[in-house]
Amino acid sequence: MDFGLKNRVALITGAGKGIGRVTALTFAAEGAAVALIDLDGAAAQAVAQEIRAAGGCAVAQQCDITNADSVNSAVDAVIAELGRIDVLVNNAGISRDATLLKMQESDWDLVMDVNMKGTFHCCRAVLPHMKAQKWGRVINLSSRSIFGNPGQTSYSASKLAVVGFTRSLSLEQARNGITVNAVAPGFVETEGIRSHKSYAQLKEVAVSKIPVGFLGDPTDIASTVVFLASEQARYITGTTVFATGGRFSS
Repeated sequence: MDFGLKNRVALITGAGKGIGRVTALTFAAEGAAVALIDLDGAAAQAVAQEIRAAGGCAVAQQCDITNADSVNSAVDAVIAELGRIDVLVNNAGISRDATLLKMQESDWDLVMDVNMKGTFHCCRAVLPHMKAQKWGRVINLSSRSIFGNPGQTSYSASKLAVVGFTRSLSLEQARNGITVNAVAPGFVETEGIRSHKSYAQLKEVAVSKIPVGFLGDPTDIASTVVFLASEQARYITGTTVFATGGRFSS
């Protein structure tokens, strides 16, 4: 199936590793030019080089999405080099897990700043360009954790905020030819998860709760994102797609 993404430009945050990296590679495989931004500029550059080595087009920018000036500078640099931005994937996110009574206020603030305010900053910077060209796709990464996980009050709250943000923004931008959707992954087996000291135990418990009986892979999320960015998804906006293997409750 032709997703209609050849020669489109996709900007992906948190693209230096994990789901962001695989999403960038998937867009490149569909013929899109890819702009990778990440707090770790070297990681983003490495993925961009990986794409270029395979014959694709990619640029990378170091960016702190919690800072509006940093985001604006990165977006300006991408526009200057690639000429446009058609797709924005707000993938960057963090967690600082702790039960509420043990949670540091600074960690709460950081999770909200990255997961929610970062999405706000990136949309504010990119949407004027999409509006001018009367076409755009925004895909925000939420999480199955919006249904609640013990020890994740900050993360769950931030990712549920992304869902509300997505619904409201979709209504604001529909008349401009811009769709806005969210993807809520479940337990996805990234390199970060595999390096966790309790990986084997975490995997066993997670698999026991997932109806399909296996963990997600970053390609499962990347494929969902690419579909929502495609021409085939033109009639889908304001929704959240759950890529969880059928798991919803904690």
